[in-house]
Amino acid sequence: MDAHQKQSLPAITLAAIGVVYGDIGTSPLYTLHECFSPHIGLAPTQPVIFGFLSLIFWSQVLIVSLKYLAFVLRADNRGEGGILTLMSLAGRNTDPKTTTVLLVLGLIGGGLFYGDSIITPAVSVLSALEGMQVIAPNLKEFVVPCSLVVLFMLFFIQKHGTAKVGRLFGPIMVCWFLVLGILGLKQIIANPTVLSALHPKWAFHFFIQYKTTAFIALGAVVLSVTGGEALYADMGHFGKHPIQLAWFTLVSPALILNYFGQGALILSDPTALENPFFLLAPTWALIPLVLLSTAATVIASQAVISGAYSMTRQAVRMGYLPNMTIMHTSAVEEGQIYMPFINWLLFFCIVIIVTTFAESSKLAAAYGIAVTGTMAITSILACYVARYNWDWSRIVVKYLGIALLCIDIPFFAANLLKVFEGGWLPLGVGALTFAVMAIWKWERFLLLRQLSRMSMPLEAFVTMVDKESPAKVPGTAIYLSRTPQGIPHALLHNLNHNHVLHERIVLMTFRTQDVPYVDPDQHIEIKELPNNIWRISVTYGFHEAPEVNEVFRRCAMKGMSFNLNNTTFFLSRETLIPSHRSIIARLRAALFIWMSKNSLRTNDFIHVPADRVVEMGVQVEV
Repeated sequence: MDAHQKQSLPAITLAAIGVVYGDIGTSPLYTLHECFSPHIGLAPTQPVIFGFLSLIFWSQVLIVSLKYLAFVLRADNRGEGGILTLMSLAGRNTDPKTTTVLLVLGLIGGGLFYGDSIITPAVSVLSALEGMQVIAPNLKEFVVPCSLVVLFMLFFIQKHGTAKVGRLFGPIMVCWFLVLGILGLKQIIANPTVLSALHPKWAFHFFIQYKTTAFIALGAVVLSVTGGEALYADMGHFGKHPIQLAWFTLVSPALILNYFGQGALILSDPTALENPFFLLAPTWALIPLVLLSTAATVIASQAVISGAYSMTRQAVRMGYLPNMTIMHTSAVEEGQIYMPFINWLLFFCIVIIVTTFAESSKLAAAYGIAVTGTMAITSILACYVARYNWDWSRIVVKYLGIALLCIDIPFFAANLLKVFEGGWLPLGVGALTFAVMAIWKWERFLLLRQLSRMSMPLEAFVTMVDKESPAKVPGTAIYLSRTPQGIPHALLHNLNHNHVLHERIVLMTFRTQDVPYVDPDQHIEIKELPNNIWRISVTYGFHEAPEVNEVFRRCAMKGMSFNLNNTTFFLSRETLIPSHRSIIARLRAALFIWMSKNSLRTNDFIHVPADRVVEMGVQVEV
């Protein structure tokens, strides 16, 4: 961390509190109330209350503090986080079959995270505005319209960047966590015996006594850690140290104090189960608390929104999604980005969900499946990273993996019981996202293989040029090529139809490695070929955005200069035609063709001026 970043650590930590911890920070609003819901059917006796509190405390310690903050955040691929980054790291040093399995798991986890990104804002905003009914019960019919307005404003301000949004939300969330801690501490002081629930024996006794019911109750307990999966996804926005600092100094103590305060209140007054969170506050503070909780639950959506940006950028750079506009919103933190297409696609999907379900209680069943599924996959991938990237002992990794899955799988299995009550939603979104990413990757591989077969070998091209001796025109022609082998189709078409060549010909290929950043000295590789033909390989990490001026600058550092005014970029535009394959294959090809037509071209991606680009068409069957 450089000096500038050290100076900005408090500001980054404040922004992280506002962006990263909104989701998990609002869980006290509903978690303990849901634990005593009628479908679980447990009475608020002391052993039950202590059992739930012990489960909540140790779930946060084991899943958030130890698994994510102490273990998973170590897998910072040069500062970048997220399940696709973890997938890339996990499969880097394994055999091909294992790598394939890990890739599939990573894509499934990515799909589930998108499901979470859609559900979380819908649940958060609906529950917030439903809470407003405490002040004015007759406003129920305005909940959905007001939710849509609030959601629109939330997604509208995203274009200002994560840092600015975080600075706006950070102070509100700091106030929220302080209020959580104070309200809980007041009840704990009045009934300190509740602190005995910190002992894990109460969690074990709870399972021994209630068995199946205790297993079903895990579906409610997991609400206390929802949002934990976003910590790793948002690491690229803020870095791991601000996220860790915020959790251990403010967020975790405030959450535990509030949960145990609610438990102490229920222990002394079982009727408080009606709304244990709001009943922690004195009557005079009810309206301010409702307003503050409304703001906090709206903010809870931010963690998954920014996480969706990070994961989409990774998928684009790694070749699992087509190129799309990525806007960097900070000159200090490279990971702070805004993606207009993803932003408004999320908003569109959330509008459909809000208008369809209309009540947060109907969406509650869908809440845990995406989170717990992502957590289980993260555990598997992280263990492979520890074994094959960090060289941890096989025995240590084996028992660590077993311990992590013994926590994750019961939570996931308990939430699977809710599939028909709404759990189908994140599973459906996850399956659709997985299919899109897998189809794009596979069909793109087939396209590149077909283009490679259609291209002319360099030796044959040189022989043809020597034989035909075409006229030479002044200037430089840069042919953007998808593959580093053979001659680009645009060059062949230009020669066949115009019968001329430029004085200097450059075959330029852009490649993205599965790391966030590439050493600057390795960005450009220049190779001289016969007849004043040059091949330049431009290599960047999936966290970087190369531009033509930057490429030219690095080429100049290696002794090859360019003048944009007398340089023309030639680009092959492939017209994709479905081939005669099976129905399923044709459907895959049709989806790939549609995505290709709507994706950014390479010249858009590297910001080449439009008046310096010439496109040459070629038809390719896919």
